[in-house]
Amino acid sequence: MAAMAEKTAVAARPMPPPAAVLPLPEPAVDARTWIAIFAAILGVFMAILDIQVTNASLREIRGALSATVEEGSWMTTSYLAAEVVVIPLTAFFVRVFGARAYMLGNVVLFLVFSTLCGYAWNLPSMIVFRALQGFTGGALIPTAMTLILTRLPPSKRTIGLAWLMLSSTMAPAFGPTLGGVLTNFYGWPSIFFINWAPGVLMLAGLAYGLKREPLQLKLLREADWLAITAMTVGLGSLIVFLEEGNSKDWFASDLIRACALAALLGIVAWVAILQSRGKPFVNLALFARRTFGVSSLVGAAAGMGLYGSTFVLPLFLSEIAGYNSLQIGEVIMWMGLPQIVMMPLAAAFAKRFDNRVICSLGLLLFASSCFMNATMDATTGYDQLVFSQVLRALGQPLIVLTLSNFAIHRIEAANLSSASGLYNMSRILGGAVGTAVLATTITWREHFHSARIGESVSLFSDAVQERLGQLGSQFLAGSGDPVAAQQQALAALDHLVRREAYVLAYTDSFFILGCVLLASIAVMWLADRVVAGGK
Repeated sequence: MAAMAEKTAVAARPMPPPAAVLPLPEPAVDARTWIAIFAAILGVFMAILDIQVTNASLREIRGALSATVEEGSWMTTSYLAAEVVVIPLTAFFVRVFGARAYMLGNVVLFLVFSTLCGYAWNLPSMIVFRALQGFTGGALIPTAMTLILTRLPPSKRTIGLAWLMLSSTMAPAFGPTLGGVLTNFYGWPSIFFINWAPGVLMLAGLAYGLKREPLQLKLLREADWLAITAMTVGLGSLIVFLEEGNSKDWFASDLIRACALAALLGIVAWVAILQSRGKPFVNLALFARRTFGVSSLVGAAAGMGLYGSTFVLPLFLSEIAGYNSLQIGEVIMWMGLPQIVMMPLAAAFAKRFDNRVICSLGLLLFASSCFMNATMDATTGYDQLVFSQVLRALGQPLIVLTLSNFAIHRIEAANLSSASGLYNMSRILGGAVGTAVLATTITWREHFHSARIGESVSLFSDAVQERLGQLGSQFLAGSGDPVAAQQQALAALDHLVRREAYVLAYTDSFFILGCVLLASIAVMWLADRVVAGGK
């Protein structure tokens, strides 16, 4: 009986609470992994830089290759088209060759093609080498993001993504500056040869930091080459359509009409084929996920803002303010320098606060800077532009870092490579669409404003006659020919009208960018609440 009572007493005792289940500690990240990641980030900077670095040197390159302005634009178009085409393919090629072999191979080829660009003997050779350079350089962008997502634990990914996003936004800011400096002092081929400096460092870092992986060449035989061909035709034609459309008066050109049709058919065929496959080479179904779709859409708008602003502002400074490439670089550089300080702060904020709030603040700052540029006039110069550039630099890190967090939110490990490729493709396509829209806006609005200003500049107006008299007197003092002086006065007045029309067209472009960025804030709040490192 005593034994039974003791057992009853023991059973009646309250059970101690179960021990708390502690999360497993995250694996430590060794130095070799960090070296590989920073080498990959350097590759992203190098690849994006090469989109912009030729812009400051186009005049010299066109002169050396005996190319017109319209022909010279193909140097940028071919690079961008090849870059956009290869980005969705990188996940597949990484599976085939392994990250180490694929990245090392692309870096070597990128450096070889960069060198060949510097030795190009005519325009067709330059276009081919630039396309090959874009195809190898474009692969470096999503593979760097994939390395960060697969090699770093969740608590460290924000740091890696912060450095990656910093490199992707700093490159457009420093590209025109670097191109102008190198061209002025060493000639235009140096803008391609300079890639060897970061390229060698990248090769060493990747070779040391990444482990060898077995090749899976059998995947090449099993690849869906029909879908790959449709994607290549569709995306490549879309870039040509966007980049060359304005200079060829859009659908008045047979080439542009053909590219539009090829883009439509190619992209539709690509989507249709992938939907019928069990294991597509890239998972387009990710776009149907609300948060990923929002991140891609807002990322495209941010790409439009980033590449659009670095397209319009140098045009304004060159055509209106008369700045040379070095002076333009001094202005554009202010869009990059403050980001070095802001990006670590953005990473810290992303770990503590709702990323929708942070991204919205960044979009608001970026939009505000565009609206400030929408008030420019013909006398606007360096001093009046620095603050708007700094404001833009403060906003961009808040946007790009949080968008990358949204892009990987609740994405399975098997889909991380696809997510990386599709997100980066959306951002670059947004930049291409933005540049095309703004180029067309400038052309159309210049015609509109020229007509409106011309209506108010009547030769029967006393003010116009007085101005013509002043100009005629100045020209007469130089030439001594009254007829020639009068013609010069009329030409000067016409130039003044055109200049003011272009100023208004440039400000209209910035107004459009500001409106797009503001509208993106509303879209941003359709995404889930995300805090970096959280669930």
